Amino acid sequence: MKWRVRVLVRLKEGLNDPEGRVIGNALRNLGYKVEELRVPKCFEFVLESEKPEEEVEEMCKRLLANPLIHTWEYTIEPVK
Repeated sequence: MKWRVRVLVRLKEGLNDPEGRVIGNALRNLGYKVEELRVPKCFEFVLESEKPEEEVEEMCKRLLANPLIHTWEYTIEPVK
């Protein structure tokens, strides 16, 4: 079966996000009142699998994220 997968990877709370800091500063310089801006990574793909949850979790641990510094969440929906 085929599945549409979206994985969102973020730095763990308390870790420095230099890209988020730069973008947040730029937005404030433009007059926007933003705080605590962070820049996650989003991966979207179609997966053919009989066990999509297990495979996506393994993908996150092995390649898409570094478990020491990242958290992740994902959604999995059947392809219609």
